[in-house]
Amino acid sequence: MERTGPPARFSGLLAALSAALLVAGGLAASAPAAAAADTDLARNGGFEAGLDGWSCTGGSGAVVSTPTHGGTSALKATPAGSDNAECSQTVTVKPDSTYTLSAWVQGSYVYLGASGTGTTDVSTWTQSSPGWTQLTTTFKTGAATTSVKIYTHGWYGTPTYYADDLTLVGPGGDPVAIPATPAGLRAGTTTSSSVALSWTGSTGAAGYNVYRGGTKVLSVTGTSATVTGLAASTAYSFQVTATNSAGESAKSATVTATTAAGGGGGGSGLPTHALVGYLHSSFANGSGYTRMADVPDSWDVIDLAFGEPTSVTSGDIRFSLCPVTECPNVESVAEFKAAIKAKQAAGKKVLISIGGQNGQVQLSTTAARDTFVSSVSKIIDDYGLDGLDIDFEGHSLSLNTGDTDFRNPTTPVVVNLISAVKTLKAKYGDKFVLTMAPETFFVQLGYQYYGSGPWGGQDPRAGAYLPVIHALRDDLTLLHVQDYNSGSIMGLDNQYHSMGGADFHIAMTDMLLTGFPVAGDTTKVFPALRPDQVSIGLPASTQAGNGYTSPSEVGKALNCLTKKTDCGSYTTHGTWPGLRGLMTWSINWDRFNNGEFSKNFDAYFGG
Repeated sequence: MERTGPPARFSGLLAALSAALLVAGGLAASAPAAAAADTDLARNGGFEAGLDGWSCTGGSGAVVSTPTHGGTSALKATPAGSDNAECSQTVTVKPDSTYTLSAWVQGSYVYLGASGTGTTDVSTWTQSSPGWTQLTTTFKTGAATTSVKIYTHGWYGTPTYYADDLTLVGPGGDPVAIPATPAGLRAGTTTSSSVALSWTGSTGAAGYNVYRGGTKVLSVTGTSATVTGLAASTAYSFQVTATNSAGESAKSATVTATTAAGGGGGGSGLPTHALVGYLHSSFANGSGYTRMADVPDSWDVIDLAFGEPTSVTSGDIRFSLCPVTECPNVESVAEFKAAIKAKQAAGKKVLISIGGQNGQVQLSTTAARDTFVSSVSKIIDDYGLDGLDIDFEGHSLSLNTGDTDFRNPTTPVVVNLISAVKTLKAKYGDKFVLTMAPETFFVQLGYQYYGSGPWGGQDPRAGAYLPVIHALRDDLTLLHVQDYNSGSIMGLDNQYHSMGGADFHIAMTDMLLTGFPVAGDTTKVFPALRPDQVSIGLPASTQAGNGYTSPSEVGKALNCLTKKTDCGSYTTHGTWPGLRGLMTWSINWDRFNNGEFSKNFDAYFGG
């Protein structure tokens, strides 16, 4: 998950960008002379007032007294991990006007640019500047543009950079007034997990924020929105505000709506709090084989690991029990099926899990999609299973370049997977249990990065599960993201969190239960899931995976999320006593570890 620096991965991109900038007059062209009415519109461009007016990602920016280009202060910003240390501000401008952006910079791979121009966004950069170097670029605003974002940033994995004496010269924009409070807020169609809202637009508004119970949950540009991730048969209150570059209006009058009955997501019969465990049914994996009849009663959902494809792109999924040569104590197929029925009679759910580390599945064609549906159906029917767990890892899911909106995916492997699962849900009905076990790279990393990104240089798998989860959220029983085998991930506090302690599970789960803008775009917010749809994924022992968390630390995470105690330094955005529970890899490793996981957390939930 580590990002490499520009020399290794982005040299071609940077060379092309450099050539483009030379042609466009970025680095090589001299700046046009300022007109008499032009003025410097950048606020605190010399950083003499600290970071006043500036916002730096991930707390990456600071003001220093040396080195400086002019005055007594300069900006120091340090990229870290997957953060490029962008510092920016929004400036009011005039439509159809020309502006010159300039700054003095020092360091390796320093960028200066403007976005939201309404025409062509611009940027310029220097690969290496041991001393102060001036970067300059120009742009023209669009016919309706009244504000632009100006910024400077470094590059992933590169050292600290410095910036000073940043100016934006051009005609000053007319003062922008905060828009009026929206009127006419009303609730429309409701489901068991969503409420549709609409309102009358406010003059001068660039967008709208939707609040649920006083907490912002959505940002949209139009005058309607659907709030999802709600609990069934529950009353909610909503308000809306109007926003533009000048600020945010007061909240509208409150409207109340009650969701419909039924929980959505299927899986009737699950306890309020559940333990989910994977059972190595087709291999031993060093932990030894556990017969289905010997699975302890603590486990409420048992995922059979794994159904795997005959080839990566075939969609043809097969499942068979562990061979006797690897698992001498394996039961017969008839005994295995009888034990499944016994578990189900005791209220347990047994699912087929598709994928895993070695089972790459790419439904790149409709033929593969249809084969997936038929082959998975055959496994479910043959073994009398309750549903499906999607454990796509590795390169099973990635996003094509240009697929930038998780709400409307276009990549075939994503679109076909969604279609296949919807077909299975329709075939088996409301009792069909659907769970997913993605890695953090495919979900929470989407807060910062989605797909290949604006320059095409990012890992196209970043956030690639988000369109699948979103499209299937009303069918989803449980999402249990793997909070292990993970790099550090940025949370909603814009700080990086590392696996192995309570903090990581708190931050990662808070993201799912709060929702988050995808790739930082506040117009594309991944909505919160219901707490009964979320479990925390953990390794059962140190042998089971990197990121093992001691029972005491797991207990702190559960206390924080469900009771608002033991939270440490992270502040959650809510308290969720309805959090469904925990998932572990695996039942086999837990037995190998003397049942530490199941004993502790079956007791925690009062099972």
